[in-house]
Amino acid sequence: MSLSKDQLNGLYTAIVTPLAADGAVDVEGLRRLVRFQLDAGAAGIVPIGGTGEYPAFSRAERRLIVETCVEAANGKPVIPGVLSTGFEDALEAGRDFAAAGAAAVMTVTPYYAPGTQDGMRAYFRRYRDALDLPVMLYQIPRRTTVAAFADTVQGMAEDGSIIGMKYSSYDMPDYIRTVKYCGDKIAILSGEEPLFATHVALGACGGVLASATVHPKIWIEIFELARQGKLNEALKLQDKIDPVIDAIYVETNPGPLKAYMAMAGLPVGGVRLPLLPPSSQTVAGLEKAAQHAKSVNLG
Repeated sequence: MSLSKDQLNGLYTAIVTPLAADGAVDVEGLRRLVRFQLDAGAAGIVPIGGTGEYPAFSRAERRLIVETCVEAANGKPVIPGVLSTGFEDALEAGRDFAAAGAAAVMTVTPYYAPGTQDGMRAYFRRYRDALDLPVMLYQIPRRTTVAAFADTVQGMAEDGSIIGMKYSSYDMPDYIRTVKYCGDKIAILSGEEPLFATHVALGACGGVLASATVHPKIWIEIFELARQGKLNEALKLQDKIDPVIDAIYVETNPGPLKAYMAMAGLPVGGVRLPLLPPSSQTVAGLEKAAQHAKSVNLG
């Protein structure tokens, strides 16, 4: 299965990676989580990005995770994250994921030695030429400390290097420029829960959201309202889940999210180092968020 930009539409859930008590990948738990998402109406699955703890897994484990998701998705698109720092590692991962049945890959901007804007454009052009799989750009400058500017993204689109991007940034002027320059050339997906409805109202085709791993249905409802131009209604609905968003991002994702999922009746195990279980103060906030979720029937 291979995706086009027009198929990148709706909610793509950035799922956590369930772990067994011994820290190994919980394959059965992963299958259940994928089915939970798709049964709720998610358009596809995005495993082993930041939410899926990409850096914590070996090459073999990453491939196992993607293979398991593809099998469980039963034809729905699986777009694994590629968070490697350098080209050869990223290409190796992309080829593994293509062999595992991924529909596309979501590749982060090169970091640590990020290069110039021209360098990033050349990086993605060479990456797509070397990989027999569609590519999404993953832009998250708060983690990578680097971003592809709107005109650079436009160049990537014109090169045919990318079919879409996950936009994870609070830079609204840059987001608006990106939609203006290439919203007709690629699918732009929001990666920010607080801005999701606004991003959609301003041109995003959907989103890749971490909190959807536990509450997918409300995000699908928010998406439908926002794309119909009912932004105020979408934001009002989002009020229901805002306390959850606030609680799960107090510490580095996905530690608090995984703890919250257990409280919500979806246990997925712990996290791998260097992440640790959330602090007692964070747990108290998560418990309040879980009580709120029950009171407003988030599901």
